[in-house]
Amino acid sequence: MSDLSLEQAIQELEQIVVQLEQGELPLEQALEQFEKAVRLSRVSQQKLQQAEQKVSQLLQQQNGEELTSFAADGAEEDES
Repeated sequence: MSDLSLEQAIQELEQIVVQLEQGELPLEQALEQFEKAVRLSRVSQQKLQQAEQKVSQLLQQQNGEELTSFAADGAEEDES
């Protein structure tokens, strides 16, 4: 599963969500799909973290800049 691209993992996750939302799967299949979704989510998170680390390294090498979290930026706007 780790050989999937981020886009492929997200697409599979979206398909699983649609299937689960329809509520037509038998319980056993729904559980299997849910387990698969959890694995896909973990793989996606790892790929995003790897990409963030790579961008951070490239920025530091070129400009000495650091990445800031989107959550931190959004939290500051909410407090205003």
